[in-house]
Amino acid sequence: MSNRLAQATSPYLLQHADNPVDWYPWGEEAFAEARRRDVPVLISVGYAACHWCHVMAHESFEDEQTARIMNANFVNVKVDREERPDVDAVYMEATQAMTGQGGWPMTVFATPDGAPFYCGTYFPREHFQRLLLGISQAWRADRPGVVGQGKRVVDALSAPRPLPGGPPPTAETLAKAVELLAADYDPVHGGYGGAPKFPPSMVVEFLLRHHARVGGEAGAEALRMARHTAHAMARGGMYDQLGGGFARYSVDAAWTVPHFEKMLYDNALLLRCYTHLWRQTGDALARRIAVETADWMVAELRTDEGGFASALDADSEGEEGRYYVWTRRQLREALGDADGEWAADLFGVTEEGTFEHGTSVLQLRADPDDAERYARVRDRLRRVRAERVRPARDDKVVTAWNGLAIAGLAEAGVLLDRADLVERAREAARLLVGHHYADGRLVRASLGGVAGESAGVLEDYADLAEGLLVLHAVTGETEWVGVCGALLETVLTRFSDGSGGFYDTADDAEALFNRPRDVTDNATPSGWSAAAGALLGYAALTGSTRHRDAAEAALGVVARLAEKAPRFAGWGLAVAEAFLAGPLEVAVVGPQGDPAAEELHRAALLAAVPGTVVSRGDGVDDGGIGLLRGRSLVDGKPAAYVCRNFTCRLPVTTAEALTAQLAGG
Repeated sequence: MSNRLAQATSPYLLQHADNPVDWYPWGEEAFAEARRRDVPVLISVGYAACHWCHVMAHESFEDEQTARIMNANFVNVKVDREERPDVDAVYMEATQAMTGQGGWPMTVFATPDGAPFYCGTYFPREHFQRLLLGISQAWRADRPGVVGQGKRVVDALSAPRPLPGGPPPTAETLAKAVELLAADYDPVHGGYGGAPKFPPSMVVEFLLRHHARVGGEAGAEALRMARHTAHAMARGGMYDQLGGGFARYSVDAAWTVPHFEKMLYDNALLLRCYTHLWRQTGDALARRIAVETADWMVAELRTDEGGFASALDADSEGEEGRYYVWTRRQLREALGDADGEWAADLFGVTEEGTFEHGTSVLQLRADPDDAERYARVRDRLRRVRAERVRPARDDKVVTAWNGLAIAGLAEAGVLLDRADLVERAREAARLLVGHHYADGRLVRASLGGVAGESAGVLEDYADLAEGLLVLHAVTGETEWVGVCGALLETVLTRFSDGSGGFYDTADDAEALFNRPRDVTDNATPSGWSAAAGALLGYAALTGSTRHRDAAEAALGVVARLAEKAPRFAGWGLAVAEAFLAGPLEVAVVGPQGDPAAEELHRAALLAAVPGTVVSRGDGVDDGGIGLLRGRSLVDGKPAAYVCRNFTCRLPVTTAEALTAQLAGG
């Protein structure tokens, strides 16, 4: 018999719709019922592609005995962290404060008023049953102690915590950040830290921008770290050597064995990194990975409505990674003995295995000695693998992550001569603007073209604004700029903290026990740094000092992070690089379809350093774009204007001259 989750729009909640647990979705109804019954609330937070969430579901939430204990003693609430990042954020802070660590599934026991008094993550079934009984006993026997614990947690986490402000990072601050990153760098395997090792996509973007701005020895060191890391990730097991696309992270320091779930946001961010690496260096591997990642996103994550699904599961047939791993015997069976042994050696498939049960994750530590044979073998293995049971897909379309995908696909499409990718970015933008957006406000997600009820958070506004700015730069279509301006108006009026920073939720959002805000970049850009980047780009495009001032104020906290934890400020540092560079502004004017104008436009996108703002007009109607105002043809020829703070050099009419101007900064 289905529970209340059967009507949810979240695939994660729908996974639990047939549990014997009497689940409630997040909402006042659940807390009202807890007050009526005078029992605590059990809040379980996870997401559809989460391996350990599946494990706890199978062990406990599908177990009749465990469900009886839960139903008798608690009101049970299931939360999709991707649909409600605000709920996840406030309870994750509590979990980390109480336990010193976090993760998913997150298990929180709270009072009927929502105050957390005991938190944890995954619990094995027997441990979980004992915990349930112990919490229930404590609630009955020591109510004042339990309630007092919840009050102390809420008071501690909701106390005013002013964030350090001040001026944005200076050139010296950014240089010091590169030094700190170099000191923390893994010189053997690339990346930062040990195991588990996460793809540092935003740090790589910062390093590429730093290299482009400063050049010289310092720039070379930044480029070396970015390139080495990009190559190491692409050649390891975290990258799907058959189908393309990156897994969430590597469980080891050498990028050998991934945690197999594949997330839209990782791939969208890495797509931009590899595209930018190719643009700056001509790196052939970077180009291949960019193309394959973009193609994987379109083939595996694109929804019928034109958006992009959130993730592919780590599991299939109840086992993590089963879809992706191979034995030497399986390779011989698929390819024949000769090709099978050749492929095993090429892809690092050993007799003992690099993963579990004697299986290996495919790697490509060196280029094949026979490109034709490699292509044939790879194609055959893809077809054989396609006969396996595929991992499930989380089909919900998250606004923020689709904004990242729009930016990545639009740039890759124009730079890599793939007009189809630009069109996929345009279709995703149309879906978001048509279904997720109304009157300046966004919803967080949709499923099957039906918008969900959860309000958009700061990263939704900022990442979509960033994507629309990139889409305008690539297509010259002005409609996206108007939407971007409306989104940023909401950011400035609804999300501001009044001191130059931002909250993650709007001032009229559901009130939780703490209004979340986070300045650090983790798996995705923080809403704070993403907002700074979008505000800066919009200011450079329109000439708005209000937006530039807001971006400058928001970058103040990045200066402090740069001095202490640059690994967790990658996107903020990348935005700071653009701020120090101007950013450069390039206006290209000429009739649509004119070959000379198109050549200038492509040259601007190819030669500009990351962070440069590009706009395309016809030289007659500026479309309300400040950067295009007053920019006209030169002697009847299409022209390009390179500017900084709307002060422009003499216009040029050839791609060669434009490239030379941009090379000079």
